[in-house]
Amino acid sequence: MRLITFDASYDPIAEESKTVRVYVFEPEKIERNLIFLHGIGNGNIPYLLWFGEKFREYNIKTWFLILPYHEKRAPENWSGGEPFYHSSPSFCVKRFDEAVQDVIDLVDVVKRDNDKPISLMGFSFGGMITTIALAREKRIEKGVICCSGGDWRWINWYSPYTERLRELYRKNGNEYGCRSEKDCIKNRRNAPEIIKSFNSIEDIRKKPPVGCYFYDPASFAPFVDQKVLFFWALFDHVIPYQSYACLHKLLKNKKTVYLPSGHKGSYFFRRYIAKRVVRFLIDDE
Repeated sequence: MRLITFDASYDPIAEESKTVRVYVFEPEKIERNLIFLHGIGNGNIPYLLWFGEKFREYNIKTWFLILPYHEKRAPENWSGGEPFYHSSPSFCVKRFDEAVQDVIDLVDVVKRDNDKPISLMGFSFGGMITTIALAREKRIEKGVICCSGGDWRWINWYSPYTERLRELYRKNGNEYGCRSEKDCIKNRRNAPEIIKSFNSIEDIRKKPPVGCYFYDPASFAPFVDQKVLFFWALFDHVIPYQSYACLHKLLKNKKTVYLPSGHKGSYFFRRYIAKRVVRFLIDDE
């Protein structure tokens, strides 16, 4: 494993995030590239680096991207990803755009490095960024989404990981007057119908009644036309069932693998996940 860095192509809100950090796992012979995105927070990064070592055995060069505001791309007292926990959609959409931009800029780096196919894999929050990036960047040929979902209503109001975000809603509200799930339902209106009305990615910024659609993986999922391998952890409480179901339904070109685990428990299936990912990338299974 070696570290490469390059300058971010945007102006982040934390000085540390101006330098993009990528851990590279390079095999002796490169047959494919895989950009890998971790989940929110720093704690999952050391565990997920294992995948880079594993994929290297199959001649897959893995580019493990440290997302903005994580690890050394954040102040030392941060647990990782703090800016993504915010009640303002206008604030959040900029942070999500920054993460997706890192992926797009890394695709440029990979293209300069070698001419092999590029795929993208993300866990949890990384799966959300993966969904948006697949819709926006068609140089990425395949996607892997693990333990992730869409529709902010279910994530913001039901995930145990977003309790502090719910407190921000109750305390501060946002520019749409959203302070409760009741407000969320009223403001978002009929999410399936809103999403169905998008005829282009540009519509995502034009048609919705509220800005949380601007960075919702569910909004972008219908524009993902690449093949996707979707891992669904059946006993996941971090990503609610309704959130899984929403994203799963909207991805049109997917193969689904069900895991008999919870969110963090999916790591115990890492060898099986890696095996299925390799088969998907190499043999298209």
